[in-house]
Amino acid sequence: MGHLLMVESWVGSMSSLLPAGIADSGHRFSFLTRDLGHYLRTASTPPHPLLSAANVFTAETNNEATLLPFARKLHDVFGFDGVLTSCDYYLPTVAAIAADLGLPGPGRAAVAAACAKDRTRTITQAAGVAGPAFAVAQGWDEIAVAAKEIGYPLVVKPVDLCGGMFVSLVTDEDQLRAAADRIAAFGVNARGQRRDPRILLEECVDGPEFSVETVTAGGRTTVIGITDKRLTGAPAFIECGHMFPAALSPADASAITELAVAAVEALGLDATVAHTEIRLGAQGPRLIEVNPRPGGNRITELVRRVTGIDLTAVQAQVVTGAIPDLTPRATGIGSAAVAFAVPDRTGVLTGVEGTDGWADDARVVEQKLAEPGTAVRPASDNNSYLGHVLVVDEKPGTAGDLAQSLIQDARFRLDGDAA
Repeated sequence: MGHLLMVESWVGSMSSLLPAGIADSGHRFSFLTRDLGHYLRTASTPPHPLLSAANVFTAETNNEATLLPFARKLHDVFGFDGVLTSCDYYLPTVAAIAADLGLPGPGRAAVAAACAKDRTRTITQAAGVAGPAFAVAQGWDEIAVAAKEIGYPLVVKPVDLCGGMFVSLVTDEDQLRAAADRIAAFGVNARGQRRDPRILLEECVDGPEFSVETVTAGGRTTVIGITDKRLTGAPAFIECGHMFPAALSPADASAITELAVAAVEALGLDATVAHTEIRLGAQGPRLIEVNPRPGGNRITELVRRVTGIDLTAVQAQVVTGAIPDLTPRATGIGSAAVAFAVPDRTGVLTGVEGTDGWADDARVVEQKLAEPGTAVRPASDNNSYLGHVLVVDEKPGTAGDLAQSLIQDARFRLDGDAA
């Protein structure tokens, strides 16, 4: 049994899935955070899975200069076998700690590059990985010039945020200015970290979006499969559902996976589970971004239901330098999908209707809905869902439409709605 150091976590599903994956991999973990209360603001019965940690340490995780010596002292006492996190904002920190302690990991420079969208673009473009035309700019004059060079429509995004935050399609200069101003006004992220003020502008790749789930260990990347991603909320890009595996022709699947593997290799990632997003445009697949961690939004659960491979457990294995067994197992499930309820109104939730049949539907294996009294606002990213339903089907390619049909039948009543 190994002992892992977990540095911070997401507060959503991964805060439960990763501790369970660590346990399933035969390891235990200690949890290091700057603010334990950040994870305990919602009452949890039984206690939150993060509290299953062997130890809970408190330190300023946003200050690498003081954090590294602190981690060394902990390592001297507890002898960690690996370091990991589920939170994007601490992936570079985890890589720095692993390197400083001489532990296995995906590589400090590689993770830093993958977590900076502009650096990912530069490195992968130089390696010949197909992606959209792009520019990095700061200040309105630079931004406006770059936009004219790329041409409208284009996608505007921060270089250092996640969850679709402030990602927007713009079709003219007025929309561009408004999008740039919104990003500039958000100077500190949700974890109190000062943001990079630069903006990434990209050619809009029109076509369906997919993610490729991979595991790299011992310098070899294995493709676990491709996830179909459904988006809504234009001009934002809000994920409203996923299906695994994606229903693709062999030719398209091969082109998409080859591009994802090339991107992971160009960045130099190793000892990591990666979630690489790709759009299938008219000219073929184009790289969107590489995330050096398992996919969120229940994607790891979809993969596990279909293949028997738990990517959170795999993450716990590879950070110790182990080569995991990635052989798919027969599960009797041909496709699994999740659909999210994306709010488009403001108010207070008074109730949910249209879900009575879910409990008796054997295909529904997981559901979570917001409680009455929840404050609701129109979603602009992937952080404001009103719930989700996760379904499985024995047939390939069918679960996605089923999940969408069920979530569309759910009616979320807000105060002030007509009776």
